[in-house]
Amino acid sequence: MPDSLQIGTHTLRSRLIVGTGKYATYAQMGEALARTECDCITVAVRRERLIDSQGKNLLDFIDTAKYTLLPNTAGCFSAEDAVRVARLGREILLGLENPGADWVKLECLADKRTLLPDPVETLIATEQLVADGFQVLVYTTDDPVIAKRLKNAGATSVMPAGSPIGSGQGILNANNIRICLEYLKEDDPTYPVIVDAGVGAASDVAAAMELGVDGVLLNTAIAHAEDPLLMADAMRHACLAGRQSYLAGRIPKRLYATASSPDEGVVKLKKVIGNR
Repeated sequence: MPDSLQIGTHTLRSRLIVGTGKYATYAQMGEALARTECDCITVAVRRERLIDSQGKNLLDFIDTAKYTLLPNTAGCFSAEDAVRVARLGREILLGLENPGADWVKLECLADKRTLLPDPVETLIATEQLVADGFQVLVYTTDDPVIAKRLKNAGATSVMPAGSPIGSGQGILNANNIRICLEYLKEDDPTYPVIVDAGVGAASDVAAAMELGVDGVLLNTAIAHAEDPLLMADAMRHACLAGRQSYLAGRIPKRLYATASSPDEGVVKLKKVIGNR
């Protein structure tokens, strides 16, 4: 597949990974997912997140033959809890015969106010899940040192936040993301680095991809948009445009203007006219 994304043993056509939470209805969620043209979606596996107030099961509205599911440990605040939920997710996906049963999106949060990851508990959980045979995609801050420690612990992908979960602030520290990329890819340029959290608009997705990250994971930006379906379309285009812009190579930034029309041709034309 041209320009596919390889994460561990999984090959994805789309570099956009989309969450399934916070939509007004499951039907709206299904249509939004389809419009993004993603082939990987993340699902929180806690029972209270799988079953809505009407008793409907989220998984009944997802074509598990079409999407690779990425179970996540959203809502966990300790390594012990995250490991338990990850194992629960694996059992659910094994029952569905979905290829996503062997990986997990690890979230191990510090508190409910900021929803920032706890670096110590996240590292502990990463080590335990890797030892348990999981391919771990780990949500972390944009701290390059922590990012490298998580990779060294065996994480299949490190996913630094653009900004706090659901904040819609976009990429707050592009320089830190660049350093994370440098640290994580210095001995393996193919190592997948994904921006996870904080996206608010399509321009945020394009900006992230132009930094050179391998993909973007988002949820709230689509689910809570005034028109989620239209925003889903926008996110698809932004991810592709940002990726192509990065691959094309931008021009360097300069302090002064540079004329787009060549001077040499003008001078030669003047000489020709003058000779006549």
